[in-house]
Amino acid sequence: MRKINKIEPTLPILPTRKKVAAYARVSMETERLHHSLSAQVSYYSELIQANPEWEYAGVYADNGITGTKASKREEFQRMLNDCEERKIDIILTKSISRFARNTVDLLETVRHLKELGIEVRFEKENINSLSGDGEVMMTLLAFFAQEEITSLSSNIKWGVRKRME
Repeated sequence: MRKINKIEPTLPILPTRKKVAAYARVSMETERLHHSLSAQVSYYSELIQANPEWEYAGVYADNGITGTKASKREEFQRMLNDCEERKIDIILTKSISRFARNTVDLLETVRHLKELGIEVRFEKENINSLSGDGEVMMTLLAFFAQEEITSLSSNIKWGVRKRME
């Protein structure tokens, strides 16, 4: 007599998709810069949704807000809260200067996200916050971004003073 073995069906194990979000920011509310923000939002929305290994977690965008103080940026804070709630695995951003213009804010934020296992990718600089040399490069470039905004601010103040004279 033949013996019949029953084979139980199994569900294939699918790789988990990474929850990916993006952060965009422009510092002045002009029509040209508003278009830049819209372009960033569109670009990241399409980029994330086109990758089959990624799950779209949204694009967070602050319009007309300086990058020198993270606490003043509502969308940035909302993104960080979503990171705390494990809604995001990877954050994409155009550049370090879009993410933060303050070296201390940048490093504290990136280190905290690293503790949570969240990767930040800076496209322009081609830096991944979880890579071995990522923090060194971020520190140097963040310093230059901070100095750029300090210099710009000084130049604007000088120009205003000269016009008033």
